[in-house]
Amino acid sequence: INISIIMGVYNPSSHRRFFAAVESILRQSRTDWELLLYDDGSPSSSERLIRRASRQDTRIRYLRGHKNRGLAHALNVCIQQAKGCYIARMDDDDLAKPDRLEKQAAFLDAHPAIQWVGSNVELRDEKGVWGFQKMPEKPQAKDFLFNSPYIHPTVMFRREVLLRHGGYDESPRLSLCEDYELFMRLHQQGERGYNLQEPLLEYWESYESYKKRTFRRTLMDLRNVRKILNIYNLYVYSDVS
Repeated sequence: INISIIMGVYNPSSHRRFFAAVESILRQSRTDWELLLYDDGSPSSSERLIRRASRQDTRIRYLRGHKNRGLAHALNVCIQQAKGCYIARMDDDDLAKPDRLEKQAAFLDAHPAIQWVGSNVELRDEKGVWGFQKMPEKPQAKDFLFNSPYIHPTVMFRREVLLRHGGYDESPRLSLCEDYELFMRLHQQGERGYNLQEPLLEYWESYESYKKRTFRRTLMDLRNVRKILNIYNLYVYSDVS
């Protein structure tokens, strides 16, 4: 096994989208992978669903926590259990393109100085793909000013970099922005990532919800950003590149 895909799942909002996400891994052109499905204390009905999904292929491993402890904890358990040298993130409602794992692993194989690689995404909802989100190719400190310059479920890491820096911070204060904090911390420590400039993931984002995003939601996002910037002493204003 060369690639471990890690997916933290808690009471999936859509059974259909969850199974579609798992199936998108089963269709990968690379076959040397394992999928770690971590059930983060879901109620019994969802537990049965997640177990059923895990029985579709022998490369899928089912893990379960007895109580809901959040995504950061779920991912840290998966990282510790993973057998692959590469760790690929995946959410339970997104679709990986068939060549996602192949292209990201090939990139990391060819670029030993890069510690993780993400990509652009297509935005999709129940009606299909409706948009596109482009990410900076070589994120720099300034790219952290308003949001994370990486889309979390597109990223493939070298497992060693996650272990070396302690994985995700499980502090409650970082709930909903644990990925932003991780990328900020890794950048501050001199590690670097890259975004392939093609969409390797169909990211679930309802078009109607996107249009109806409120000022309150925007304010919440900015508060999360400010929280991380304060922790890292406004790293974005440094000269680190």
